[in-house]
Amino acid sequence: MRGSQCRVLCTARKCGLLKWFSLKVCKRSTFLFAVLWFGSWLLLNGLLLVHRNMFSDVCTDDKSRSILQRVCEEYQQGVLTGDLCEDLCIGGNVEYKRCLYYENGKKVMVADWRGIPVVLKSKLENFSSYEPFGFLDYLDTPGNTGVQEDLTPLDVVLYATLEIKNSLGLEMNVNMSLPQLWGQHVREQGWVYSQAELASLWALLQQEEYTFLRVLQDISHHVAKVVGSCGHFYAVEYLVAGHAWDQNIFSVDDSSGLDQTSWNGYRKPGVDRDRIHRIALSFLDMVEHFEEDFSHHLHLCDIKPENFAIRKDLTVVAIDVDMAFFEPKMQDILEQNCTSDRDCNFFDCVSKCDTHKRKCDSKRKNSNLQNKRGFVLWLRGQASCHPSNKWVICEKIFRPWFSPTVLGSKAGLPLQVELQSAVQECAETEGGLDIEYGRAIRQRLSRLLTHLLQESAANKQAQEHIRSGYPHTALNF
Repeated sequence: MRGSQCRVLCTARKCGLLKWFSLKVCKRSTFLFAVLWFGSWLLLNGLLLVHRNMFSDVCTDDKSRSILQRVCEEYQQGVLTGDLCEDLCIGGNVEYKRCLYYENGKKVMVADWRGIPVVLKSKLENFSSYEPFGFLDYLDTPGNTGVQEDLTPLDVVLYATLEIKNSLGLEMNVNMSLPQLWGQHVREQGWVYSQAELASLWALLQQEEYTFLRVLQDISHHVAKVVGSCGHFYAVEYLVAGHAWDQNIFSVDDSSGLDQTSWNGYRKPGVDRDRIHRIALSFLDMVEHFEEDFSHHLHLCDIKPENFAIRKDLTVVAIDVDMAFFEPKMQDILEQNCTSDRDCNFFDCVSKCDTHKRKCDSKRKNSNLQNKRGFVLWLRGQASCHPSNKWVICEKIFRPWFSPTVLGSKAGLPLQVELQSAVQECAETEGGLDIEYGRAIRQRLSRLLTHLLQESAANKQAQEHIRSGYPHTALNF
């Protein structure tokens, strides 16, 4: 009897132990499952966030066409307008070609407008993302009769002037006419503005690059031309841009009307060296123009090959000027709190930190041509925290064009030797902050390049005389 009771008791104890163990396993499994589920949820959301950040601005043809379709829908609804809208949305005279890039919200595409290639740009994707023209809210209130009677041309110019001053940091002449800022469409309408016109203009004026190009295109041949707009999108002339993915920096293709060749030129047989010399002269002219021909010094804070291009006449053109600032705006940007010089770096524009005042100097300490940081970014894809006085155009562009290894047997000619010396001095001398020095080195390079062109012309003329049967002597071939 006692044995049976023991067996029953033992069995009960075993069952209790099994139940306790099962409960423990169940709780642990539940806990592990909850941890795994939560971890998986975190991982999935992290991946979605990374995907959204990395690929939300992926440039695709489908998305670009969808963006332009939305622009046309808003045009047909009377929300926006512009001299490009009719051809884009109704006439079919604007043919989308390809997406160039999306970057930080900026949308850039290539299209043909009546057979001419253009680049379509907007800082933001949607028209509604731009701040509305505040005066329109007042005009829509009860008792107001509308834009045409209440808003005069002078009112519009004053508002535009304030926006330009804020964007570029310049005092604009109030007498500047609105058609200069927008285009032929407004001029043809005889200064009568609709809400769509004012809203479209206001969206364009909020884009620093558009404002910059519009203000300068009639007084500078070194900036891309704006050829039209539709709402918040504006079209600029299509030009062949530089690139940073190989040592040649720039390429010239068929679309520019030039022979296919690398911009360093001398690496391919039969390349016209005069072309290289003329492009180099245009670079020097652009630098002098930006530094001396305006009432304020113009600073380029993002100097890289992709931001420059050439026209068919070999003029060097700044095509991406989102980071171009006149002196007043530059001072506002640079003047900030700091603990060291590296706190005073604004991309390729750098200043010096006054450690006593803990304030950055409002004056830039390097120039458009002298920034080691930009050079390192181009060459190695790495950033340097300590920019030095290096003339980037001389270091990165002129040196490859005129190096002895590229010139070969021509490298020993007197003018070529002198040019190599001038380029080396320009690239290596830490004296670029001196305005007079900068002017002197530009003049020296310009003189040597001009002499090379003259020498080439004389040699070609002599060869023509020889082929024609006329004797020619005393010329150094």
